[in-house]
Amino acid sequence: MNDEWSMLVILIEAGGVFAPAAFILFHVLRQFLFIPVAVVCIAGGIIFGTIWGTIFSLIGLMFNSLFFYLFINKMPKTYQKLSTIKKRWFGEYRNLTVGQIAVLRLIPFVHYHLLNFCLIERTKSFKEYMRGSCVTNFPLAFFYTVFGEFISRFTPSMIIVVLFALSVLVYILREKVAVIKWGEFFKAEA
Repeated sequence: MNDEWSMLVILIEAGGVFAPAAFILFHVLRQFLFIPVAVVCIAGGIIFGTIWGTIFSLIGLMFNSLFFYLFINKMPKTYQKLSTIKKRWFGEYRNLTVGQIAVLRLIPFVHYHLLNFCLIERTKSFKEYMRGSCVTNFPLAFFYTVFGEFISRFTPSMIIVVLFALSVLVYILREKVAVIKWGEFFKAEA
């Protein structure tokens, strides 16, 4: 494994000025290769260091969010599927707050584009969506870039404690209002 990382670092260093652009492009292409976001952010921390790895990961994640915003309305089946998954996971009338989305992005098995979908439903304009994307992507890029090498050393019990703490944060940061449509509330029993 160390030989593979050494070879990757050598290739990136040999790439010179094009290495950051290649890394950002890899962030955009990672969704088609089914590579988790956390893995790419960890690699950015190993290759570029904490500061530059976070910056390049954030730029790549912002491009992902931009492409998602531009193309989700052109894919009605995917839009409907994400809507169904959101209703099943979070409830039909529940909108996640930006803080909840930021925390949920830190949990590796929560789908990145499902959270982008929740952010689109939460925001009213493109500018607000991109601002929310930046706010929610920064903790993800920073956390996995900085602490990436330590996460691999966590014991299973430590992982359970971290996931439990993140779950508590999601509950605390929830939206305190539930909106139920009038017709749904007074639905006649058939």
